[in-house]
Amino acid sequence: MPYVNVRITPAATREQKAQIIAEFTDTLSRVLGKAPEHTHIVIDEIDEQNWGFAGVPTDVYRAGRRS
Repeated sequence: MPYVNVRITPAATREQKAQIIAEFTDTLSRVLGKAPEHTHIVIDEIDEQNWGFAGVPTDVYRAGRRS
């Protein structure tokens, strides 16, 4: 039973998430022969203030205040 956990900052649409789920499932099926009905894909959306990048929270980094 494959389990894939994808963590992203919020921004993906429902359609994009569906595509991520479909393509990860397809890859595991094609490359490793895993059954799609046993494959679990979980998408966690992490708020930008709870995700650090380059030494600062991502919301600060994206706002251009990198120090």
